[in-house]
Amino acid sequence: MNKINEVFARRGEKKLLSLYFCAGTPTLEGTGDVILAMQRRGIDFVEVGIPFSDPLADGPVIQSAATQALKNGMTLRKLFGQLSAIKDQVNIPLILMGYLNPILHYGIEAFCQSCADSGVSGMIIPDLPFKDYLEMVKPVADRYDLRVIMLITPETSEERIRFIDEHTEGFIYMVSSASITGAQKSFDEAKQAYFSRIDAMNLHQPRMIGFGISNAQTLRAAQNNAAGAIIGSKFVTLLQQAEGDADKALDQLFEALKAD
Repeated sequence: MNKINEVFARRGEKKLLSLYFCAGTPTLEGTGDVILAMQRRGIDFVEVGIPFSDPLADGPVIQSAATQALKNGMTLRKLFGQLSAIKDQVNIPLILMGYLNPILHYGIEAFCQSCADSGVSGMIIPDLPFKDYLEMVKPVADRYDLRVIMLITPETSEERIRFIDEHTEGFIYMVSSASITGAQKSFDEAKQAYFSRIDAMNLHQPRMIGFGISNAQTLRAAQNNAAGAIIGSKFVTLLQQAEGDADKALDQLFEALKAD
C-alpha cells in the first residue's frame, strides 16, 4: 500500500501534521537531515519543495527560499540523489511539491520513475490542469503507485470538487484561501464557512488544510475541519532563522503551535 494511504488508514482519531520545506535551502546538502529530523519528531508527512524560478502560488517566504535554493545549486536530479541516499531510513511519506515546467523538462515518465526509486510517495503540482492530470500524469503515476494530490480553494465549484474526489487518491489539499501562501494569525468567518461547506459534502478522500497555518488558533481551526494541517511558510522561516538546524526550528514551531 502507498505510504500516504497507510497513514490515513491507521490514523484513527489522530490529527495529522504535514510540514513543507524547500529543498536546497538554507543549505544545499541539508535535505536529508531535515527530513530525518521531522521523522524523529513525529511529523506525519513531509512535503519537499522543488525550487522554481517562477512560483506563482507562493508568497514571499517560499519565493525567497526557492531563489536561494537555486543559487545554492539545487536541481531536481540532485534532489533525487539526496532522497535516494536516505531512502532506507525514511518510513514516513515524502511528497514532492513543485511546478509543472521543471517536471515536464525532466520528463513525466522519468520523474515518476525517479520518485519511486527514491522513496517518494506522491506529488503536488499546483499548476497542473486537471485534464492534463487525467490524460498525461495519472496513467504514469498509477504505474509507479504514486499519488497525485490535487488542490481545492474556496472558489472551486462543488462539481469540480466532487470530480477531484472521484478521480484522485491519497488526500485532497484544501487551500485555506485563494491567495498566495503565507502565515496568518487567524481564519475569518468566510474561511470557517468554507471549511464547513466542504465538510458537509462528505467526500470520500480525506482532506488536509494548508496555507496560512502558523499558530495554535489556525492549527486548531484546520484540525477541527479536516484530517490535519499543512504548515509551510512558518516552518521555512524558522528553518532559515535556525540556519538549517531542523531540530531547533521544530522546537520553535511546536512552541508556536501550543495552545494559547
